[in-house]
Amino acid sequence: MSRQAQTWDDSLTIAVESHVGMRRLNNQDSYVVLPAEDRETWQNRGHLFAVADGMGAHAAGELASKLAVEGVAHNYYKYRSLSPPEAILKAVEETNSEIHRRGQANTEFHNMGTTLSCLLILPQGALVAHVGDSRVYRLRKGVLHQLTFDHSLVWEMRAAGQIRSTGAESGIPRNVITRSLGPNPSVQVDLEGPFLIEPGDQYLICSDGLMARIEDEDIGTVLGTLPPDEAAKYFVNMANVRGGPDNTTVIIVQAEPGSFQCESKTAPPLVVDSSLETMRTVPFWVWVAAGILAVLAVGLFAVSQPIPAVICALLAAAAGIGSYLYLHAGTPGELLAGGRRLGKGPYVQESCAVNTTSIGRIISAVEELISPDAGRSTNSEVQRVLECLKEARQQNEHHAFHDALRLTSVAYRILIEQHQRFMSGGG
Repeated sequence: MSRQAQTWDDSLTIAVESHVGMRRLNNQDSYVVLPAEDRETWQNRGHLFAVADGMGAHAAGELASKLAVEGVAHNYYKYRSLSPPEAILKAVEETNSEIHRRGQANTEFHNMGTTLSCLLILPQGALVAHVGDSRVYRLRKGVLHQLTFDHSLVWEMRAAGQIRSTGAESGIPRNVITRSLGPNPSVQVDLEGPFLIEPGDQYLICSDGLMARIEDEDIGTVLGTLPPDEAAKYFVNMANVRGGPDNTTVIIVQAEPGSFQCESKTAPPLVVDSSLETMRTVPFWVWVAAGILAVLAVGLFAVSQPIPAVICALLAAAAGIGSYLYLHAGTPGELLAGGRRLGKGPYVQESCAVNTTSIGRIISAVEELISPDAGRSTNSEVQRVLECLKEARQQNEHHAFHDALRLTSVAYRILIEQHQRFMSGGG
Protein backbone atom coordinates (compact mmCIF):
# COMPACT_ATOMS: atom_id res chain seq x y z
CA MET A 1 0.00 0.00 0.00
CA SER A 2 1.28 3.42 -0.88
CA ARG A 3 0.04 6.80 0.16
CA GLN A 4 1.36 10.22 -0.62
CA ALA A 5 -0.33 13.29 0.75
CA GLN A 6 0.30 16.87 1.66
CA THR A 7 -0.85 18.64 4.77
CA TRP A 8 -3.60 21.22 4.89
CA ASP A 9 -1.15 24.03 4.12
CA ASP A 10 1.07 22.01 1.71
CA SER A 11 4.09 22.41 3.98
CA LEU A 12 4.73 18.68 4.39
CA THR A 13 4.90 15.81 1.94
CA ILE A 14 3.99 12.42 3.41
CA ALA A 15 4.56 8.96 1.95
CA VAL A 16 3.63 5.60 3.48
CA GLU A 17 4.39 1.99 2.59
CA SER A 18 3.59 -1.17 4.54
CA HIS A 19 4.36 -4.69 3.29
CA VAL A 20 3.97 -8.16 4.77
CA GLY A 21 7.45 -9.18 3.61
CA MET A 22 8.60 -12.32 1.81
CA ARG A 23 8.23 -14.89 4.58
CA ARG A 24 5.29 -13.81 6.76
CA LEU A 25 1.64 -14.64 6.16
CA ASN A 26 0.24 -11.71 8.14
CA ASN A 27 1.25 -8.10 8.52
CA GLN A 28 1.60 -7.37 12.23
CA ASP A 29 2.63 -3.76 11.57
CA SER A 30 0.14 -0.91 11.85
CA TYR A 31 0.45 2.81 11.29
CA VAL A 32 -1.49 6.04 11.56
CA VAL A 33 -1.12 9.29 9.62
CA LEU A 34 -3.13 12.24 10.96
CA PRO A 35 -2.12 15.58 9.44
CA ALA A 36 -3.87 18.58 10.95
CA GLU A 37 -7.05 19.50 9.11
CA ASP A 38 -6.91 23.21 9.86
CA ARG A 39 -4.65 25.86 11.32
CA GLU A 40 -6.19 25.71 14.79
CA THR A 41 -5.50 21.97 15.03
CA TRP A 42 -1.97 22.54 13.73
CA GLN A 43 -1.25 25.14 16.39
CA ASN A 44 -2.70 23.11 19.28
CA ARG A 45 -2.04 19.47 18.35
CA GLY A 46 0.18 19.46 15.25
CA HIS A 47 0.45 16.49 12.87
CA LEU A 48 0.57 12.95 14.29
CA PHE A 49 2.34 9.95 12.75
CA ALA A 50 2.93 6.54 14.34
CA VAL A 51 4.21 3.05 13.51
CA ALA A 52 3.61 -0.05 15.65
CA ASP A 53 5.14 -3.52 15.24
CA GLY A 54 3.07 -6.19 16.95
CA MET A 55 4.24 -9.37 18.66
CA GLY A 56 2.30 -12.46 19.64
CA ALA A 57 0.98 -15.77 18.38
CA HIS A 58 -1.93 -16.12 15.98
CA ALA A 59 -3.60 -12.72 15.51
CA ALA A 60 -2.30 -11.24 18.76
CA GLY A 61 0.45 -9.14 17.18
CA GLU A 62 -1.92 -7.71 14.61
CA LEU A 63 -4.44 -6.78 17.29
CA ALA A 64 -1.81 -5.24 19.57
CA SER A 65 -0.36 -2.97 16.87
CA LYS A 66 -3.83 -2.00 15.67
CA LEU A 67 -4.91 -1.09 19.20
CA ALA A 68 -1.68 0.89 19.65
CA VAL A 69 -2.04 3.24 16.70
CA GLU A 70 -5.81 3.63 17.04
CA GLY A 71 -5.59 4.12 20.79
CA VAL A 72 -2.80 6.69 20.76
CA ALA A 73 -4.55 8.72 18.04
CA HIS A 74 -7.86 8.75 19.91
CA ASN A 75 -6.38 9.45 23.33
CA TYR A 76 -4.00 12.16 22.11
CA TYR A 77 -6.85 14.26 20.75
CA LYS A 78 -8.99 13.48 23.78
CA TYR A 79 -6.69 15.38 26.16
CA ARG A 80 -6.98 18.81 24.60
CA SER A 81 -6.45 20.54 27.94
CA LEU A 82 -2.94 19.08 28.17
CA SER A 83 0.11 20.24 26.24
CA PRO A 84 1.26 17.97 23.36
CA PRO A 85 4.06 16.30 25.40
CA GLU A 86 1.71 15.62 28.32
CA ALA A 87 -1.11 14.47 26.04
CA ILE A 88 1.01 12.07 23.97
CA LEU A 89 2.53 10.58 27.13
CA LYS A 90 -0.88 10.02 28.70
CA ALA A 91 -2.18 8.67 25.38
CA VAL A 92 0.56 6.04 25.16
CA GLU A 93 0.17 5.06 28.81
CA GLU A 94 -3.61 4.64 28.48
CA THR A 95 -3.16 2.70 25.25
CA ASN A 96 -0.76 0.35 27.02
CA SER A 97 -3.31 -0.23 29.77
CA GLU A 98 -5.99 -1.12 27.22
CA ILE A 99 -3.72 -3.53 25.31
CA HIS A 100 -2.77 -5.18 28.60
CA ARG A 101 -6.42 -5.45 29.65
CA ARG A 102 -7.38 -7.08 26.34
CA GLY A 103 -4.49 -9.50 26.64
CA GLN A 104 -5.47 -10.53 30.16
CA ALA A 105 -9.12 -10.98 29.18
CA ASN A 106 -8.46 -13.51 26.39
CA THR A 107 -6.02 -16.42 26.65
CA GLU A 108 -5.32 -16.25 22.89
CA PHE A 109 -4.03 -12.70 23.32
CA HIS A 110 -2.20 -13.24 26.61
CA ASN A 111 1.13 -11.35 26.73
CA MET A 112 0.56 -9.77 23.33
CA GLY A 113 2.70 -6.72 22.79
CA THR A 114 3.77 -4.08 20.32
CA THR A 115 6.34 -1.40 19.76
CA LEU A 116 5.14 2.15 19.19
CA SER A 117 7.02 5.10 17.72
CA CYS A 118 5.11 8.39 17.41
CA LEU A 119 6.19 11.60 15.72
CA LEU A 120 4.46 14.91 16.36
CA ILE A 121 5.23 17.77 13.98
CA LEU A 122 4.40 20.87 16.03
CA PRO A 123 4.91 24.61 15.59
CA GLN A 124 7.56 24.25 18.32
CA GLY A 125 9.39 21.43 16.51
CA ALA A 126 9.41 17.64 16.21
CA LEU A 127 8.42 15.67 19.32
CA VAL A 128 8.83 11.89 19.63
CA ALA A 129 7.13 9.37 21.94
CA HIS A 130 8.66 5.92 21.80
CA VAL A 131 8.54 2.39 23.23
CA GLY A 132 10.36 -0.60 21.71
CA ASP A 133 12.79 -0.98 18.82
CA SER A 134 10.96 0.69 15.95
CA ARG A 135 12.76 3.91 15.08
CA VAL A 136 12.40 7.58 14.20
CA TYR A 137 15.15 9.09 12.05
CA ARG A 138 15.82 12.60 10.78
CA LEU A 139 17.86 13.38 7.68
CA ARG A 140 19.26 16.90 7.62
CA LYS A 141 21.86 18.17 5.15
CA GLY A 142 23.34 14.75 4.47
CA VAL A 143 23.45 13.58 8.10
CA LEU A 144 21.07 10.90 9.41
CA HIS A 145 20.14 11.20 13.10
CA GLN A 146 18.43 8.44 15.06
CA LEU A 147 16.14 10.28 17.46
CA THR A 148 15.03 7.19 19.40
CA PHE A 149 16.78 4.75 21.73
CA ASP A 150 16.24 1.08 20.89
CA HIS A 151 14.69 -0.70 23.86
CA SER A 152 16.55 -3.87 22.94
CA LEU A 153 18.89 -6.14 24.88
CA VAL A 154 21.86 -5.06 22.75
CA TRP A 155 21.27 -1.33 23.25
CA GLU A 156 20.52 -1.66 26.97
CA MET A 157 23.68 -3.71 27.57
CA ARG A 158 25.73 -1.24 25.56
CA ALA A 159 24.30 1.69 27.54
CA ALA A 160 25.12 -0.12 30.78
CA GLY A 161 28.74 -0.52 29.68
CA GLN A 162 28.49 -4.30 29.36
CA ILE A 163 29.47 -4.22 25.68
CA ARG A 164 32.79 -2.56 24.95
CA SER A 165 33.43 -3.67 21.36
CA THR A 166 31.35 -4.31 18.24
CA GLY A 167 32.43 -7.94 18.13
CA ALA A 168 31.02 -8.55 21.59
CA GLU A 169 27.48 -7.99 20.25
CA SER A 170 27.57 -11.01 17.95
CA GLY A 171 26.46 -13.44 20.65
CA ILE A 172 23.54 -11.32 21.87
CA PRO A 173 20.10 -11.92 20.31
CA ARG A 174 19.22 -8.78 18.37
CA ASN A 175 15.46 -9.40 18.37
CA VAL A 176 15.03 -9.34 22.16
CA ILE A 177 13.31 -6.13 23.22
CA THR A 178 13.22 -4.86 26.79
CA ARG A 179 10.17 -2.62 26.60
CA SER A 180 6.86 -2.80 24.74
CA LEU A 181 3.19 -1.94 25.07
CA GLY A 182 0.89 -4.63 26.44
CA PRO A 183 2.74 -7.24 28.49
CA ASN A 184 2.69 -5.15 31.69
CA PRO A 185 0.00 -2.90 33.22
CA SER A 186 2.33 0.11 33.08
CA VAL A 187 5.11 1.14 30.71
CA GLN A 188 7.94 3.68 30.66
CA VAL A 189 7.64 5.97 27.63
CA ASP A 190 10.56 7.88 26.14
CA LEU A 191 9.84 11.48 25.12
CA GLU A 192 12.37 13.22 22.87
CA GLY A 193 12.36 16.83 21.72
CA PRO A 194 11.09 19.18 20.58
CA PHE A 195 13.74 19.28 17.85
CA LEU A 196 13.87 22.41 15.71
CA ILE A 197 12.56 21.68 12.20
CA GLU A 198 14.35 23.15 9.21
CA PRO A 199 12.96 23.33 5.67
CA GLY A 200 14.17 20.24 3.80
CA ASP A 201 14.30 18.02 6.89
CA GLN A 202 13.04 14.47 6.32
CA TYR A 203 11.68 12.24 9.07
CA LEU A 204 11.45 8.47 8.75
CA ILE A 205 9.38 6.32 11.12
CA CYS A 206 9.90 2.61 10.52
CA SER A 207 9.49 -0.87 11.94
CA ASP A 208 12.54 -3.07 12.38
CA GLY A 209 11.78 -4.89 9.13
CA LEU A 210 13.62 -2.02 7.46
CA MET A 211 16.71 -1.38 9.53
CA ALA A 212 17.29 -5.09 10.20
CA ARG A 213 18.15 -5.44 6.49
CA ILE A 214 19.48 -1.99 5.60
CA GLU A 215 22.34 -0.03 7.16
CA ASP A 216 21.83 3.56 8.32
CA GLU A 217 24.21 4.86 5.65
CA ASP A 218 22.07 3.37 2.87
CA ILE A 219 18.87 4.64 4.52
CA GLY A 220 20.26 8.18 4.46
CA THR A 221 21.47 7.83 0.86
CA VAL A 222 18.04 6.74 -0.38
CA LEU A 223 16.24 9.48 1.59
CA GLY A 224 18.65 12.06 0.22
CA THR A 225 18.24 10.95 -3.39
CA LEU A 226 14.62 10.02 -4.04
CA PRO A 227 11.39 11.96 -3.38
CA PRO A 228 9.35 10.59 -0.44
CA ASP A 229 6.90 8.45 -2.43
CA GLU A 230 9.69 6.77 -4.41
CA ALA A 231 11.89 6.38 -1.33
CA ALA A 232 9.11 4.65 0.63
CA LYS A 233 8.55 2.07 -2.13
CA TYR A 234 12.30 1.69 -2.56
CA PHE A 235 12.82 0.87 1.12
CA VAL A 236 10.18 -1.87 1.07
CA ASN A 237 11.57 -3.42 -2.13
CA MET A 238 15.11 -3.15 -0.79
CA ALA A 239 14.18 -4.99 2.42
CA ASN A 240 12.25 -7.66 0.54
CA VAL A 241 15.00 -8.37 -1.99
CA ARG A 242 17.43 -8.77 0.90
CA GLY A 243 15.32 -11.57 2.34
CA GLY A 244 12.23 -9.76 3.64
CA PRO A 245 11.95 -11.96 6.76
CA ASP A 246 9.72 -9.47 8.56
CA ASN A 247 6.95 -6.98 7.88
CA THR A 248 8.22 -3.57 6.80
CA THR A 249 6.43 -0.27 7.39
CA VAL A 250 7.79 3.19 6.65
CA ILE A 251 6.37 6.69 6.96
CA ILE A 252 8.37 9.52 5.41
CA VAL A 253 7.57 13.12 6.32
CA GLN A 254 9.39 15.89 4.47
CA ALA A 255 9.32 19.57 5.41
CA GLU A 256 9.07 21.16 1.99
CA PRO A 257 11.97 23.58 1.34
CA GLY A 258 9.80 26.07 -0.52
CA SER A 259 6.78 26.19 1.76
CA PHE A 260 7.54 24.92 5.26
CA GLN A 261 7.89 27.72 7.76
CA CYS A 262 9.16 26.73 11.19
CA GLU A 263 7.22 28.65 13.85
CA SER A 264 9.42 27.64 16.79
CA LYS A 265 10.65 31.22 17.29
CA THR A 266 7.15 32.70 17.43
CA ALA A 267 5.13 29.77 18.84
CA PRO A 268 4.63 29.71 22.62
CA PRO A 269 6.97 27.25 24.38
CA LEU A 270 5.58 23.83 25.21
CA VAL A 271 4.39 23.49 28.80
CA VAL A 272 5.25 20.28 30.63
CA ASP A 273 4.82 18.88 34.09
CA SER A 274 8.08 19.03 36.00
CA SER A 275 8.29 15.23 36.06
CA LEU A 276 8.65 15.21 32.27
CA GLU A 277 11.40 17.80 32.18
CA THR A 278 14.89 16.99 31.03
CA MET A 279 16.96 15.71 33.97
CA ARG A 280 18.54 18.60 35.86
CA THR A 281 22.09 18.65 37.13
CA VAL A 282 23.59 20.29 40.20
CA PRO A 283 26.98 22.03 39.73
CA PHE A 284 29.86 19.88 40.95
CA TRP A 285 31.11 22.62 43.30
CA VAL A 286 27.86 22.45 45.29
CA TRP A 287 28.47 18.79 46.12
CA VAL A 288 32.12 19.55 46.96
CA ALA A 289 31.09 22.37 49.30
CA ALA A 290 28.50 20.16 51.01
CA GLY A 291 31.11 17.46 51.51
CA ILE A 292 33.67 19.89 52.94
CA LEU A 293 31.08 21.33 55.34
CA ALA A 294 30.13 17.83 56.52
CA VAL A 295 33.79 16.96 57.16
CA LEU A 296 34.30 20.24 59.01
CA ALA A 297 31.27 19.55 61.18
CA VAL A 298 32.68 16.18 62.23
CA GLY A 299 36.10 17.72 62.91
CA LEU A 300 34.68 20.56 64.96
CA PHE A 301 32.64 18.18 67.06
CA ALA A 302 35.81 16.16 67.64
CA VAL A 303 37.63 19.22 69.03
CA SER A 304 34.69 20.27 71.21
CA GLN A 305 33.48 23.18 69.08
CA PRO A 306 29.73 22.39 69.07
CA ILE A 307 28.35 25.71 67.82
CA PRO A 308 30.55 25.98 64.68
CA ALA A 309 30.04 22.24 64.17
CA VAL A 310 26.24 22.62 64.21
CA ILE A 311 26.43 25.56 61.79
CA CYS A 312 28.57 23.55 59.35
CA ALA A 313 26.26 20.55 59.69
CA LEU A 314 23.19 22.68 59.00
CA LEU A 315 24.83 24.27 55.96
CA ALA A 316 25.84 20.85 54.61
CA ALA A 317 22.31 19.54 55.17
CA ALA A 318 20.82 22.61 53.48
CA ALA A 319 23.07 22.12 50.46
CA GLY A 320 22.16 18.44 50.22
CA ILE A 321 18.43 18.92 50.71
CA GLY A 322 18.35 21.90 48.37
CA SER A 323 20.15 19.94 45.67
CA TYR A 324 17.74 17.03 46.07
CA LEU A 325 14.71 19.27 45.81
CA TYR A 326 16.18 20.99 42.77
CA LEU A 327 16.73 17.64 41.05
CA HIS A 328 13.44 15.99 41.94
CA ALA A 329 10.93 18.71 42.61
CA GLY A 330 9.48 21.48 40.54
CA THR A 331 6.44 23.53 39.78
CA PRO A 332 3.88 22.02 37.38
CA GLY A 333 3.72 23.97 34.18
CA GLU A 334 7.41 24.44 33.40
CA LEU A 335 8.35 25.67 29.95
CA LEU A 336 10.53 23.97 27.34
CA ALA A 337 12.10 27.22 26.23
CA GLY A 338 15.55 28.39 25.23
CA GLY A 339 16.47 25.16 23.48
CA ARG A 340 15.50 22.95 26.42
CA ARG A 341 14.04 19.61 25.40
CA LEU A 342 13.09 16.21 26.74
CA GLY A 343 15.23 13.10 26.33
CA LYS A 344 18.83 12.63 25.26
CA GLY A 345 18.50 12.13 21.49
CA PRO A 346 19.84 12.00 18.88
CA TYR A 347 21.50 8.71 19.87
CA VAL A 348 23.26 7.93 16.58
CA GLN A 349 24.32 10.07 13.66
CA GLU A 350 25.66 8.91 10.31
CA SER A 351 27.08 10.97 7.47
CA CYS A 352 25.17 10.00 4.32
CA ALA A 353 26.57 12.06 1.47
CA VAL A 354 25.01 11.22 -1.89
CA ASN A 355 27.90 10.55 -4.26
CA THR A 356 29.28 7.93 -6.63
CA THR A 357 30.60 5.91 -3.71
CA SER A 358 27.33 5.69 -1.75
CA ILE A 359 25.21 5.02 -4.84
CA GLY A 360 27.80 2.54 -6.12
CA ARG A 361 27.59 0.65 -2.83
CA ILE A 362 23.83 0.19 -3.27
CA ILE A 363 24.26 -0.98 -6.86
CA SER A 364 26.91 -3.48 -5.75
CA ALA A 365 24.55 -4.86 -3.11
CA VAL A 366 22.02 -5.67 -5.86
CA GLU A 367 24.71 -7.24 -8.03
CA GLU A 368 25.70 -9.53 -5.16
CA LEU A 369 22.20 -11.02 -5.27
CA ILE A 370 22.72 -12.16 -8.85
CA SER A 371 24.33 -15.51 -9.60
CA PRO A 372 27.88 -15.30 -11.03
CA ASP A 373 26.61 -17.31 -14.02
CA ALA A 374 23.76 -14.89 -14.67
CA GLY A 375 25.63 -13.29 -17.56
CA ARG A 376 25.32 -16.52 -19.53
CA SER A 377 21.65 -16.97 -18.69
CA THR A 378 19.06 -16.89 -21.46
CA ASN A 379 16.34 -15.87 -19.00
CA SER A 380 14.95 -12.57 -20.24
CA GLU A 381 14.22 -11.30 -16.72
CA VAL A 382 17.77 -11.95 -15.59
CA GLN A 383 19.04 -10.10 -18.64
CA ARG A 384 16.76 -7.15 -17.86
CA VAL A 385 18.15 -6.99 -14.33
CA LEU A 386 21.72 -7.02 -15.63
CA GLU A 387 20.91 -4.31 -18.17
CA CYS A 388 19.34 -2.14 -15.44
CA LEU A 389 22.40 -2.49 -13.24
CA LYS A 390 24.78 -1.77 -16.11
CA GLU A 391 22.87 1.39 -16.98
CA ALA A 392 22.70 2.33 -13.29
CA ARG A 393 26.50 2.17 -13.18
CA GLN A 394 26.69 4.49 -16.17
CA GLN A 395 24.22 6.96 -14.67
CA ASN A 396 26.17 6.91 -11.40
CA GLU A 397 29.41 7.73 -13.21
CA HIS A 398 27.65 10.75 -14.74
CA HIS A 399 26.37 11.81 -11.28
CA ALA A 400 22.76 11.13 -12.30
CA PHE A 401 22.13 9.61 -8.88
CA HIS A 402 18.34 9.80 -9.01
CA ASP A 403 18.24 7.90 -12.30
CA ALA A 404 20.76 5.35 -11.01
CA LEU A 405 18.59 4.50 -8.01
CA ARG A 406 15.48 4.35 -10.16
CA LEU A 407 17.17 1.73 -12.33
CA THR A 408 18.08 -0.35 -9.28
CA SER A 409 14.45 -0.01 -8.20
CA VAL A 410 13.36 -1.58 -11.49
CA ALA A 411 15.84 -4.40 -10.86
CA TYR A 412 14.37 -4.92 -7.38
CA ARG A 413 10.84 -5.20 -8.76
CA ILE A 414 11.89 -7.76 -11.37
CA LEU A 415 13.66 -9.89 -8.77
CA ILE A 416 10.67 -9.75 -6.40
CA GLU A 417 8.18 -10.67 -9.13
CA GLN A 418 10.40 -13.57 -10.19
CA HIS A 419 10.62 -14.81 -6.60
CA GLN A 420 6.86 -14.56 -6.10
CA ARG A 421 6.16 -16.58 -9.25
CA PHE A 422 8.65 -19.21 -8.12
CA MET A 423 7.03 -19.47 -4.67
CA SER A 424 3.56 -19.80 -6.21
CA GLY A 425 4.76 -22.59 -8.51
CA GLY A 426 4.68 -20.51 -11.64
CA GLY A 427 8.34 -21.18 -12.48
